[in-house]
Amino acid sequence: MLQNIPQVEESKKFNLITSIWLVPFVALMIAGWLAYQYYAQLGPEIKIIFPKNEGLQAGQSRIKYKDVPIGKVTKIQLQNDGNGVVVFVRIDKTAKRFLNENTKFWIVKAEVSMGGVSGLDTLISGTYINMFTQEGVEQKRIFRGLSHAYREDKQGEYFHLYSPQGYHIKEGTPIYFNNLQAGAVEYVHMALDGKGIAYEVYINKAFIPYLHTDSKFWVSSMVDFDLSHGKLNVNVAPLSQLIQGALSFSSSGEDSSRTIPEKFSFHLYPNHTRALSKRIGEGGHAIKYFELHTQRSIAKLKEGASVEYEGFEVGSVKRITLSYDPHSHQMEGRILLTIDTSAFRPTVGAVHTGEENFYQAITEGLRAKLSQADPISGMLFVSLCFEENQTQQTLTQGEQYPLLPMSQTQEQGLMERVEAIATKLNDLKLEALITSLNTLLQQSQAPIENLNTLLIELKQSAKDIHAFTNQKSFRAMPNAIETSLKTLTQTLKTTQRVVKGYKSNSLIMRKLTQTLKAVTRGSDQLEIFFKMLNRKPNSLIFGDK
Repeated sequence: MLQNIPQVEESKKFNLITSIWLVPFVALMIAGWLAYQYYAQLGPEIKIIFPKNEGLQAGQSRIKYKDVPIGKVTKIQLQNDGNGVVVFVRIDKTAKRFLNENTKFWIVKAEVSMGGVSGLDTLISGTYINMFTQEGVEQKRIFRGLSHAYREDKQGEYFHLYSPQGYHIKEGTPIYFNNLQAGAVEYVHMALDGKGIAYEVYINKAFIPYLHTDSKFWVSSMVDFDLSHGKLNVNVAPLSQLIQGALSFSSSGEDSSRTIPEKFSFHLYPNHTRALSKRIGEGGHAIKYFELHTQRSIAKLKEGASVEYEGFEVGSVKRITLSYDPHSHQMEGRILLTIDTSAFRPTVGAVHTGEENFYQAITEGLRAKLSQADPISGMLFVSLCFEENQTQQTLTQGEQYPLLPMSQTQEQGLMERVEAIATKLNDLKLEALITSLNTLLQQSQAPIENLNTLLIELKQSAKDIHAFTNQKSFRAMPNAIETSLKTLTQTLKTTQRVVKGYKSNSLIMRKLTQTLKAVTRGSDQLEIFFKMLNRKPNSLIFGDK
């Protein structure tokens, strides 16, 4: 049985709705719309040049503004000269208006140091680029990134420091005021004169009122010794300062309303002791350059040595050069000084400036002299002092700087005086003197021995005399003599009665008269003698004086 099979007629017309091309066409439309939506929301691409890449990755690292992601790193490549890296960043359209001349970029990464921990969020999200901006006029697409976090001017200010050497200070070294962190070192680079190190430091706004032109900056010591008031105090710096170092500054608390000049530069001292030295002057434009020419030995004068006036530091030695003089066969030294002429500033309201007073002082006898800082090391510094009987002299112009007149008298240090005394002692013929003394002692040895023997004998004689005068018989002798004299007197009276019967001119009378006169004189002398003997028994030996 045959079935009726319908026949299909082939259509000759193109039907778009039922065509197989409908699906890819729709897909293309959707893709185009999505692409439009993507590029419509896509912002501009910018370039940021950093000194080096510190963990950024293309396609992953983001850029943030106030902790809000506003873009992503698309590509990283080296600069053409190889001095840095170029980071390509696609910025969201909504952040396009923030790209101007005031925009700053820096890399945020995790940092762990003794001073603290920062960037911990990057341990999870990864290293990213942070941005700071303000309203501006000029739109930019190429920027130079910072090597450290940017600080807003409203939060603090930047100041300049200068030191003759680096003192191992690095970028990021903290700065303290009264043991409170007040800022940090932002930049470290060579000074323009090529002789020292210049620092740019950032001080937080809260500590700026304590910073004046008379403030001192110094490198914090690891250990401080204080012997004031008879007590020994030892202070050890915190561990963070021991490892990364630190700076400190002081404040007198005066002139808090006076602003620091724009080009003012603070001197960085190597320690607190040097900072406490009496340095005066305002610095800035008042600092002038002078030269000294001398043929004296300046081997112990170093660059950075102080220039002092009446114990106050008013400048420093900037450069020392030497040249040979073929006529005197000596080394001629040229010393370049900086002197803060504001230290010679008069009282308020005076007519002359500090610089004018300094020049006038030179005409009145102010001279430069090389003096010893201490007798042990013999290190030298430049001292400014007045000398009497100096001819009037003005500054003369050298090749580049004015020549400061020097003192004609040279100060002799303690060690030099000791050396001169030692030289004089060496010149003495001490060996011959010692030999002569030995000979004299040997020759006088015998008389000295005889003198000792004589003294011993005199001592023994004195003992014997003392024993003799203390005997009872010696003490009774004056009484016995007195009795004899009484008997003699009675005898004489009897004799007088006997001779009365004879004539006065008889021979017996003349003999008796002579005898009686002799006896009378002897009696008077014996009386004197016995009085002396009663008063001083040992007068027979030593006399009556």
